[in-house]
Amino acid sequence: MCCQKIKLYDKIIEKMQRVWGMSNIKLFESKKVRSQWNEHEQKWYFSIIDVIEILTDTENPRRYWSDLKRKLKKEGFVELYDFIVQLKMEASDGKKYLTDCANAEALLRIIQTIPSQKAEPFKRWLAKVGYERLEEIENPELATKRIRETYKIKGYSDDWIEKRMRGIAVRDELTDEWKKRGLKEQKEYSILTAEISRATFGMTPSEYKKLKELNKPTDNLRDHMTDLELIFTMLGEASTTEIARNRDAQGFIENFTAAHEGGTVAGNARKELESKTGAKVVTKENYKELTEGKKRKQLKDKQ
Repeated sequence: MCCQKIKLYDKIIEKMQRVWGMSNIKLFESKKVRSQWNEHEQKWYFSIIDVIEILTDTENPRRYWSDLKRKLKKEGFVELYDFIVQLKMEASDGKKYLTDCANAEALLRIIQTIPSQKAEPFKRWLAKVGYERLEEIENPELATKRIRETYKIKGYSDDWIEKRMRGIAVRDELTDEWKKRGLKEQKEYSILTAEISRATFGMTPSEYKKLKELNKPTDNLRDHMTDLELIFTMLGEASTTEIARNRDAQGFIENFTAAHEGGTVAGNARKELESKTGAKVVTKENYKELTEGKKRKQLKDKQ
């Protein structure tokens, strides 16, 4: 039973990774701390330079950590190196690099050597993160709840979050179907997703990101979509799932056809709505400068 719960939790974590477009991310006072869960040890490992950046506000956390390591070595703190591991973590350029990481115990020892007013609240945060992981293994629904809370912190409205969460579920169902049908993750998933988007909106996700001026690799297109854009994205992917399932599509070619037809269903519905309203569904709007919640409020005030 415990193993089933862990597998279910890990599946939710995979959804979170797709949401944020990065490896496991924890938030301390709205600042990101990259992390990985070690199943064997049942412990979190955290990026040390992320923690240093938070505690010191330094512009060069890598240099700070390099200097601190030399200082610790001189002070005879050599046993600390037994607790530091290098893990591949995604950087701001979208690529993964080996990064010095430490578990909570080792991190606490490092924190003690850093003069910072944030040290005590960060220690409490570490304890909370470890406890939440155990909670989520027992009750995987908590992980979904915390995704919602993270979106709230980032300024999204409840209405938008509900659609975004539903979209994650629809996407997950589609990728599960693709996996059953022998498709290769990453490359083939990316091609099929681009075809659904092209048939739905008349552009690929990369073209869509350019339209919305999302230039960073870490910018998640769907996190900058309006309600209607999310709805038609869901319709395209849900339609693709149903077509592939009902036809028992196998392999890349048959599923590419299903992706095109599923996207076309959504594309036709989008064009029909645009003809009735006289307004375009696809917009340049993004939530980089002004959050979705504030934009929604502004629109409501105008009405």
